[in-house]
Amino acid sequence: MSDSPIRVLLVDDHAMLRAGFRTILDSQPDITVVGEASTGAEAVAQASALRPDVITMDVQMPDMDGIEATRLIVRDPEVSAAIAIVTTFDRDDYLYQALDAGASGFLLKNAGAEDLITAVRALAAGDGMLAPEVTRRVLARFAAAGASPASVPVAVPAASTPREPAQSATGAGTARMLPDPLPEPLTDREAEVLTLLADARSNAEIAAVLFIGEATVKTHVSRVLQKLGARDRVQAVVLAHRRGMA
Repeated sequence: MSDSPIRVLLVDDHAMLRAGFRTILDSQPDITVVGEASTGAEAVAQASALRPDVITMDVQMPDMDGIEATRLIVRDPEVSAAIAIVTTFDRDDYLYQALDAGASGFLLKNAGAEDLITAVRALAAGDGMLAPEVTRRVLARFAAAGASPASVPVAVPAASTPREPAQSATGAGTARMLPDPLPEPLTDREAEVLTLLADARSNAEIAAVLFIGEATVKTHVSRVLQKLGARDRVQAVVLAHRRGMA
């Protein structure tokens, strides 16, 4: 990450919540809130105009919901922001729709201030935060349904209880289609790193297991992402499951 502050766009139709998030994030020397939006349409316009590094995105908003706004922002080649869906509801349909839309995070509004700060930093770094209970819940759902999501959310621990996955329109009962072989196959070491990523291991934990340095782990992770065509390490895990690699 560069020395420049992480630029954040806040999207929520409640001004009080945006004000609270702004206070929390602007208190950090490495984070600055560059804009706010109260609707999905405003979010799309602001993302294009401001080019933030991270967007916190509400789901239920006037004129366009956060899922559709996320989908449009991710499709814009000029915008490279990582998007964290922030919602009051721990609903599986939101979770699966968010990952299909291209979100890189999923955070409940009752999470603590430190969770919000940590999520913003993680998304800006491209590392992601793999909360095992939510990651495995998502992977298990798509494995059972035979679906192939385009990405998977990064989940920040919050006061929530996992529920039974809801049926969604994105593939329940569909046949599982494996993609073509990778243009450049993973090395044995990269495959080991990918397996540990799928087990929700941090860089430090991977380094300890493989008896290598963290800098070397970061290099391997970068190569894995590049070869899989993944935006971040969490999406890499889902793509690996789609290919039967993890």
